[in-house]
Amino acid sequence: MSIADNLLKYKKELEGENVELIAVSKYNDAAAILEAYAAGQRIFGENIVQELVEKQAALPQDIQWHLIGHLQTNKVKYIAPFISLVQSVDSLKLLAEIDKHAAKNKRVIDCLLQIYIADEETKFGLDHAEAIELLRSEEYLAMKNIRITGLMGIASNHAEEKQTKDEFQELKSLFDGIKVSFFRKEDSFKELSMGMSGDYKLAIEEGSTMIRVGSNIFGARKIKHYKA
Repeated sequence: MSIADNLLKYKKELEGENVELIAVSKYNDAAAILEAYAAGQRIFGENIVQELVEKQAALPQDIQWHLIGHLQTNKVKYIAPFISLVQSVDSLKLLAEIDKHAAKNKRVIDCLLQIYIADEETKFGLDHAEAIELLRSEEYLAMKNIRITGLMGIASNHAEEKQTKDEFQELKSLFDGIKVSFFRKEDSFKELSMGMSGDYKLAIEEGSTMIRVGSNIFGARKIKHYKA
């Protein structure tokens, strides 16, 4: 099936659902992204800053780019002029850096707090207590150029369905609690980004508003290596 056919499959599945499809385009070239763009896709997710910057400069300017991978503080300045959403904020230090560079670019940058829900040490993210501590901190409360619009989480790889379901339920419960405690009056806090190619159906059942799908749209990736 073509990229356009794959996208059509997902769009049909998501009809009537309050769920946004993020096409994860990392390691895919401009031609592949343009094929998805021609099929109507406008939101793309990238993990690597250097690759993202190169693609943003070369591709249509109405594309909304989401940074979904681990973001180093020294790379924030490169994406601050254009990024639509940073899904992977995993520390107060990173949030402060985004706020600083957003101010320099006279922007407000939307962000999701990445929450650690997986039973794996290789995943990034805040635990529940760290997320609450961040939201209560004076440093966060003083920030004017970021807007936290929700949470993101990545379930354990190759887990049994029950474990994946439990991890998504845990994230949804935290989302609901944070919404009531910190964002009760803010309609912008509404995004729960969870679910990828292998588990997106479970994620939608548990309340996801964004799913991140890559290989099921673009096919197997050809990995490129970028210097850190």
